[in-house]
Amino acid sequence: MNYLPCIEVQSHPGMDVSASIIWLHGLGADGSDFVPVVRELKLPADVNVRFIFPNAPAIPVTINDGYVMPAWYDIFELALDRKIDATQLRANAEKIHALINREIERGVASEKIYIAGFSQGGAVAYEAALSYAKPLGGLLALSTYFATNASVQEHPANKNIPIFIQHGAGDFVVDEVLGQRACRELSDRGYKVKYQTYNMDHTVCAEQVDDIRAWLLERL
Repeated sequence: MNYLPCIEVQSHPGMDVSASIIWLHGLGADGSDFVPVVRELKLPADVNVRFIFPNAPAIPVTINDGYVMPAWYDIFELALDRKIDATQLRANAEKIHALINREIERGVASEKIYIAGFSQGGAVAYEAALSYAKPLGGLLALSTYFATNASVQEHPANKNIPIFIQHGAGDFVVDEVLGQRACRELSDRGYKVKYQTYNMDHTVCAEQVDDIRAWLLERL
């Protein structure tokens, strides 16, 4: 199996792994982008999480004049209802499924596997988590949008997945209206969604990390 190249970090190296989080970066970044969050979450010693930070493939990105950069899918138009290559997005969601399957093979129950994604990575996280055929622990959507809302093949195994959407009130890259729209669309379908906004732009703040920690500890 050809897995996406990943950076792996444990919150407490040398201890048995109790849960896994697969965390997807944004456009133009790489797996190292969110590695510092492992330390910032300050998870307790009795919770050893394996953090998996996959690297997106390098592809030409239309909105950046075809420049080749790490991207989960091509973006053709950066409007509010942006036009994207949904085929590429779904293909990478399947690669995230492969990483989930590998964690299960390593002995982590599917209910203890979480999917997180920032910006473009969050769009893939929505697709990957909601279409996965076994129940997952949760979905964390950071400063992102539900790109495949109209086409995702939702699996009933994750109809009760906890979803935490976080967004910056001053986000100039992914307008907060898109985060609010995703929350509304998912809630209308019966999903359990928590929504939190922060006084920030297209980034991550300390208050947000504290909220992620609390949300994870409720479940871990």
